[in-house]
Amino acid sequence: MRHVRVAVVGSGFGGIGAAVRLRREGVTDFVVLERAGSVGGTWRDNTYPGCACDVPSHLYSFSFAPSAEWPRTFSGQPHIRAYLERVVDTFGLRPHIRTNSEVRMMRWDGRRMRWELDTASGRWTADLVVSATGPLSDPKIPDIPGLDTFPGKVFHSARWDHGYELRGKRVAMIGTGASAIQIVPSIQPEVERLTLFQRTPAWVMPRMDREVSATEKWLHRRLPFATEARRRVLWGIRELQVQAFTKRPDALGLVEKLAKANIRRSIKDPVLRARLTPSYRIGCKRILLSSTYYPALARDNVDLVASGLSEVRGSTLVAADGTETEADAIVFGTGFHVTDMPIAERVVGADGHTLAESWKDGMASLRGATAAGFPNWMTIIGPNTGLGNSSMILMIEAQLNYMADYLRQLDVLGPGSALDARRPAVDAWNHRVQERMKRTVWSTGGCTSWYLDSSGRNTTIWPGTTTEFRSATRRVNLFEYEVLRPPRGHSGAAARTAAEARAGAEAGREGAAA
Repeated sequence: MRHVRVAVVGSGFGGIGAAVRLRREGVTDFVVLERAGSVGGTWRDNTYPGCACDVPSHLYSFSFAPSAEWPRTFSGQPHIRAYLERVVDTFGLRPHIRTNSEVRMMRWDGRRMRWELDTASGRWTADLVVSATGPLSDPKIPDIPGLDTFPGKVFHSARWDHGYELRGKRVAMIGTGASAIQIVPSIQPEVERLTLFQRTPAWVMPRMDREVSATEKWLHRRLPFATEARRRVLWGIRELQVQAFTKRPDALGLVEKLAKANIRRSIKDPVLRARLTPSYRIGCKRILLSSTYYPALARDNVDLVASGLSEVRGSTLVAADGTETEADAIVFGTGFHVTDMPIAERVVGADGHTLAESWKDGMASLRGATAAGFPNWMTIIGPNTGLGNSSMILMIEAQLNYMADYLRQLDVLGPGSALDARRPAVDAWNHRVQERMKRTVWSTGGCTSWYLDSSGRNTTIWPGTTTEFRSATRRVNLFEYEVLRPPRGHSGAAARTAAEARAGAEAGREGAAA
């Protein structure tokens, strides 16, 4: 069993960001546990045709690792994944990363005041666990009656089967979210027939994407402040937009008119246009960006079924409205387990209950990071830290500030100490969040979105600006935590021996077993 001061779970933007921040804080005794064979998180897993980010690249990147080499203003999946690989190499993170090391279970040992982690590649213990598994990591496929009788190919957009040839096939696309609007125009030209099952239409705005010119790249390489200025402008625009989302949803009426004009320009058939026009306020669901989605739907080999898939009878797909369609392949673009994160079932806290049990009535954490009853355990991109209009990297970096101060507080408290979020503090924080949520477009816009949990509560989105969240997570308030000390007679077990500490640090630096 190997011991480290910090165990980071996941190697997407959150995990890689945490690892860089630990190094910058002088912490080298850590490990990054990754279940797959390489880093990248959602940008490793999602390789479907057309996969790209809907946030400008110069904002969808770490502030401490700007890139002058983005090929487009909205870069695609291969370039984002390559960027993350470069960050790993630039900051010397490879020795800390353990791939093929899925975490099967994490248990808090209150006697020794540390976490025990059982992984696919061995067992670890850690003083602090930083869970960076992310909300877009485990695909969700709805339970469709008869799906097991379908004789053709079935897969989720996040597990794209590149060995299956779509050319000349009859393909059913289930869902109209961010993945679907990128997949549809990418595969439409090659399939024989494409049927899109749409439960609810999405608001779609043009994607103002273009190549980044050689001159722009030269400026970003030679004048770093140009990159920072570009990032600040992009950030500032979105900070202003969020005011409408969170405080003045009625002000989104102008944006809605622009979106309707976009539909009219692209879709000439009035019947199809009506099916594609949402009845809810724009912004209630995530606004999608595409300049090719509507034109693809207008093609002769595309059918839009304005209803969800309700049943499969062999190769026949039956919609909720009774429409029947024959298909050779089914592609699910049905999202992820966001409000019921699977990692929560693998975290056992101080009272012996899992985090999933603690969250059975809905996810709740303190400042999006820590949960009551789970000492020295925090999550990156936790409850109510999502964004509907800007770059999640901004929120990740704010949480990394919180993580860094959390470690400083533990240093001050001394070896073997732990912090456990107080239940009243967690409740007070979430009450404030939910009160602010009531006036947002996500609550007043008249839609049902994946932001909401099974009880209809929005446990996903942050109801404010990134500036407000950064301010709220700048420092750890010890009044919101209970300070735990090792039981009498076990201080030596909690405070590791010098030899164990050296061995853990060596394992982190060189990949050697402690």
